Amino acid sequence: MGSTTVEFPDGVRVRGRGLGRPRPAETEPDFGLYLGTSRLRRKHGGGLTWPHEWVTWPDFLLPLDPERARGQIKALHERAKTETVEVACYGGAGRTGTVMACLATLSGVPAEDAVAWVRKHYHERAVETPWQRRWVSWFARQS
Repeated sequence: MGSTTVEFPDGVRVRGRGLGRPRPAETEPDFGLYLGTSRLRRKHGGGLTWPHEWVTWPDFLLPLDPERARGQIKALHERAKTETVEVACYGGAGRTGTVMACLATLSGVPAEDAVAWVRKHYHERAVETPWQRRWVSWFARQS
């Protein structure tokens, strides 16, 4: 998977990708939200020349600061209404897919359908772990 731009039911568009893959040929985003640890930042964050934020989020796990991550995801959704945005982790499926499912809930997809929706419209393996699926439900209840 290189990169995939998803259009959500509310018209918001977000590009998802894996930082461990070649950079897409598309134009640079206006803003990026990146999901990973300090190791991923050191290895892949140096080439990010546009405004961006990081969510400290270990691979296959959950964000270390769930409330802050929730705020960052909600802010990404707002930015996507007027800007070109992207979200990415190393592989582009688990953590990125989890954020895409959270964005789907903000766009009107019911929480219980968000993972399936993202697997259909973004990546078939999006949201890789049971705790990531539960986190999407938690996110929807808090938003």
